Amino acid sequence: MMNRKSVEVIKQIYKPYKYTIQGKAHILESTSGNVVIKEKGEDIRTLYEYLQSRNFTHFPALLDDSRDGINVFEYVPDTKMPKEQKAMDFIKVVALLHQKTTYYKDVSEDEFKKIYDKVHDNIEYLKYFYDNLYEEYYKEIYPSPSQYFLLNNFSKVYSSLLFSERELEVWYEKVRELKKYRVCQIHNHLCLEHFCKGKEECLLSWEKSTKDTPVLDLIGFYKNCYFDMNFETLFHEYLKYCPWSEEERLLFFIVISIPPKFELKGTEFELVKNIREVLDYVYKTESLVRPYYTVEEKQ
Repeated sequence: MMNRKSVEVIKQIYKPYKYTIQGKAHILESTSGNVVIKEKGEDIRTLYEYLQSRNFTHFPALLDDSRDGINVFEYVPDTKMPKEQKAMDFIKVVALLHQKTTYYKDVSEDEFKKIYDKVHDNIEYLKYFYDNLYEEYYKEIYPSPSQYFLLNNFSKVYSSLLFSERELEVWYEKVRELKKYRVCQIHNHLCLEHFCKGKEECLLSWEKSTKDTPVLDLIGFYKNCYFDMNFETLFHEYLKYCPWSEEERLLFFIVISIPPKFELKGTEFELVKNIREVLDYVYKTESLVRPYYTVEEKQ
């Protein structure tokens, strides 16, 4: 919760003629300028100073962090444009963030083993879940529409899990001898709503930012936008500005290829819709991943 006393102080300073709440942001519009109030989390000033030291300035100005519990930011207006065009501008800024803050960190095999175990456990859990569901539905003499739909498409979902399982072993064999790996400043909450394109290009909402592999940022963004955008084009554009190693690309493909868990709640119509969403994810991901493997097979 925001500190109400601090918010009231800011209101007295700016005397807004309009006050809007959008999610966790409070927007004050006044004759002296527009500002955004957000709850104080991580040390944003230190983060901004680090980003500036790396010549990355695509973030809204921090106007006041002296108030208890809140930060006051410059309001960045957004220009209306086609979503696809905005996404291309967005992905270039993300690539720039990763490229400008890249460094290489010493790593032990244990760190890669932790990643391997986490991904492997997730795959095994989903294999067990979908296996049991298939067995349960297969026993039905008169399966419902949702049960019939899943039975007919079970092999497609399961093959994605087998692909991720197989490629995870390939990835682990490649990384277990590595002594260093790339880390950078990642935004850690990427979505198109956190990007403004006006006179300046700004990434918003840095509260979850941390230092980790850039793969995490793209995994999160993919899961947020896979259905609405042509991610193949966006990923290709990203790699032009921030190339990845084979191991990074492989890990990305492994994780995004793991299908989501089918939600068992809801009406029959909602259950069919849930299965359809899982299949949409599987097919969309396959269309992104397959061309890279086709090229390798040809070579």
